[in-house]
Amino acid sequence: MISKELLDILCCPETKAELVLDGDYLVSTDKNTRRRYRIEDDIPIMLIEESEQLSMEEWTEIMKKHGKRVE
Repeated sequence: MISKELLDILCCPETKAELVLDGDYLVSTDKNTRRRYRIEDDIPIMLIEESEQLSMEEWTEIMKKHGKRVE
């Protein structure tokens, strides 16, 4: 499990946007890139080339679930 302290200092390596913890993933709050980074053995894999880009619908659902604005 990723600690709150670590989550507070991590950001998207591509856009520097805030991340939200969603299960075994960290999801960027940046609407344009919509990056999702996996977590393996409690270690976030923060490589852009290892991330995936979410569809707008999936990203919007995750942001709403975490109380983030989706404008």
